[in-house]
Amino acid sequence: MARNIWMPAPVCLIENSNGQFMVNQEALQVLTTVTQPVVVVAIVGLYRTGKSYLMNKLAGQKTGFSLGSTVQSHTKGIWMWCVPHPIEPNHTLILLDTEGLGDVEKGDNKNDTWIFALAVLLSSTFVYNSMGTINQQAMDQLHYVTELTDKIKTKSSPSTEQMNDSMEFASLFPDFVWTVRDFILELEIDGQPITSDQYLENALKVKKGTSEEARLCIRKFFENRKCFIFVPPAHGKKLKQLEELHDDELDVDFVENTKNFCNYIFNDAKTKTLPGGGIVNGPRLGNLVLNYVEAITSGHVPCMENAVLALAQLENSAAVQRALTLYEETMRQKVQFPTETIQELLDVHAICKREATQVFIKDSFKDMNQEFQTTLEIQLEAKLDDFRQHNKRESLDRCTALLQNIFGPLEEEVKQQAFSKPGGYGIFLQKKQELISKYHQQPKKGMQAEKTLEEYLKSKETVADAINQADKILTAKAKEIEEQQRRAQAAADAARELEIQQRRQEQIKLENERRQQEQLRQMAANMEAQRKRLLAEQEREQARRLQEQAQLLQEQQRRAIAEQQLQIQNLQAQCHHRHSRNDCIIS
Repeated sequence: MARNIWMPAPVCLIENSNGQFMVNQEALQVLTTVTQPVVVVAIVGLYRTGKSYLMNKLAGQKTGFSLGSTVQSHTKGIWMWCVPHPIEPNHTLILLDTEGLGDVEKGDNKNDTWIFALAVLLSSTFVYNSMGTINQQAMDQLHYVTELTDKIKTKSSPSTEQMNDSMEFASLFPDFVWTVRDFILELEIDGQPITSDQYLENALKVKKGTSEEARLCIRKFFENRKCFIFVPPAHGKKLKQLEELHDDELDVDFVENTKNFCNYIFNDAKTKTLPGGGIVNGPRLGNLVLNYVEAITSGHVPCMENAVLALAQLENSAAVQRALTLYEETMRQKVQFPTETIQELLDVHAICKREATQVFIKDSFKDMNQEFQTTLEIQLEAKLDDFRQHNKRESLDRCTALLQNIFGPLEEEVKQQAFSKPGGYGIFLQKKQELISKYHQQPKKGMQAEKTLEEYLKSKETVADAINQADKILTAKAKEIEEQQRRAQAAADAARELEIQQRRQEQIKLENERRQQEQLRQMAANMEAQRKRLLAEQEREQARRLQEQAQLLQEQQRRAIAEQQLQIQNLQAQCHHRHSRNDCIIS
């Protein structure tokens, strides 16, 4: 798990109320948080033998599990304490303290046998705690081990031989640790010192004249065995305050033996595994608890195979669900709905399916014949179908919204009868084509784009037909009105033309009259001018004649004068000539 859990104190895992077992939900909730592999150490033994003290030591605490200081058994059912493993990183140490066996207040030992069996089933290291020595009385008190074959099954439907086959139990049972408390004898055989392990093995040897069933069962069922010997921790009243005493107030050998016991558990206790080798974590242990307790309360014998199969069923179902959840989440993250092609969806599906399958394989447990993986593949295909449908819906919704947005104004114009006029159908078709082009230009419409458009246009065909029919009727009426208007206009134009002609004739007549009057005026003017011109010419002619007469007169006068002057000159000349000649005569 990502972090170590912290439990300040133990919690009851399996409650024992009036002989009825019930799983504590609070403890199960704690186990769901323990995702690390777990080392499970369970301790059983007669009540008031100091089991809880050893478990508190394993938890690294002085208090926690109830020790009790009276002759009554304090621990009822099975209590659990989860602590970080002090040696193995990324592991959790789960300690199970059981109610004391042989409590006379319970009246019978039926519950003791089930407590013993549950401790064996749930633990990876099973600690049996006893007092004194390992003798015949101790073996008799360990009769619970002889009932394990009646209280535990390894197979759901084994043969009689398999049920009695101790090898089957030995491969599935936890390591066995016998802790002997208040041991005051010397560890030796025939005067030779021996180890605590040798002491246990010697005690388990078959001896004539004694009941050997318990010895035989321990030897057959528990292949890995260990023994720890503890001297009395203190004397007198100090035993009642054992959890309050410091190590220096306890017997040195007891402290040393306790330390050795803890070190062995920390270093050698194995991780809890399932038949077939599956590692157990907190949730798996919780499911085993539920399965075993349910079998007991139902009156059945707890079966390891059934428990593992149930666990596999539960975990593989959960692994399938986690894989499906991952697939869905990844698909929703990677797919941009709606896709333009189915291949886009299939390409992302292939990636997400591969990732989901890898997660399932990682989380699955004992998926026999790949049953759950096949289920996963079937459900992934179903999910793909869901995504196909979702893709279609997204495309349909997108296209429907686009069509409503794009064609909405056109629909409003239709409602307002904007096209209820001659030629309206042509205008409608032109606008519709423009909007279709606009729709095609919109991105991310998905695979339903053409189908949605086709269905939309088909749904509006009656509207288009109505506009077309109205257009035809209105156009015919318009043409009729236009023809009437044309005829009326033609008549009006003819009347106007006639009026114009009449006006023109009037104007021509007036113009002619005006022209005639002008001509008469001009003729009069011309005649007047002619008259004036003739008068002027006559006056000029008369003047000319007068002038000519004057000039002639003047010329006559000039000539007369000239002649007179010539005559004078001639006379003068003659006079001169006479004078001259007279002079000559004189001279």
